Amino acid sequence: MDHMRRFEGYSVLITGAARGIGAATARRFAAEGARVLVTDVDMAAAETTAGAVRESGGRAEAFPCDVADRASVEGAVERAAEAFGGLDVLVNNAYGCTPDVPLFEDEPDAVWARDLDLTLTGAYRCSRAALPYLVDSGRGAIVSIGSVNGIQDFGNHAYSAAKAGLMSLTRTLAGHAAPRGVRVNLVAPGTVRTTAWEGRDAELGAVAELYPLGRVGEPEDIAAAVAFLASRDAAWITGTALCVDGGLLAVNTGFRQALRHPGESPDPA
Repeated sequence: MDHMRRFEGYSVLITGAARGIGAATARRFAAEGARVLVTDVDMAAAETTAGAVRESGGRAEAFPCDVADRASVEGAVERAAEAFGGLDVLVNNAYGCTPDVPLFEDEPDAVWARDLDLTLTGAYRCSRAALPYLVDSGRGAIVSIGSVNGIQDFGNHAYSAAKAGLMSLTRTLAGHAAPRGVRVNLVAPGTVRTTAWEGRDAELGAVAELYPLGRVGEPEDIAAAVAFLASRDAAWITGTALCVDGGLLAVNTGFRQALRHPGESPDPA
């Protein structure tokens, strides 16, 4: 697909960019002209993603970044600024999500702390390190990857609480950064076909039936929304959470189906 070159000359840092939504976002920014720092704790996979971007004609470099470590985060931000002559866009995509134990009261402190640290505090560390560079850019933007889990119950206590916290941080940081010329927004995806769903095709098919638009999301769906919010097309948007969820939160599909009489056709589009 040919994209407009909205990010020609831009420098972009993406966390958790080795695969899934992060990798798709790296490809999208590069396709629109950006220089992309593909960061992850999995350097082999990050190198693969960055290499694929370069093979397709884009500009990308892989660099290690553990969002749980302040020095690692600051090193990645400094590398992007050094390699690309500044930093214009930060995408907070890295997260932790540990399956819940059957009983809430049996949840270990360490699991709760890890998921919050990677998902919420990690985005805080990255935003804190990047902000001075984004201010200097004159067109700086932060886009964080939230989740519908931060808005409604889909399980995963710690992960969901962290994503809800990330929505709040988006608002408070937007208020702080706006006078300094930096916009801060969030994309809240629904179910997206990533490596987390590998080998679970039957579950994914069942989940897809709950989406009004009839399918789960693809990483490219989320990447497109991130690119929009980071671009000048969204120049008057800050502090917002954009749901990219196939209508999941807006429509109670199960309820509508329960009220449908046998043999009745679906509602017209």
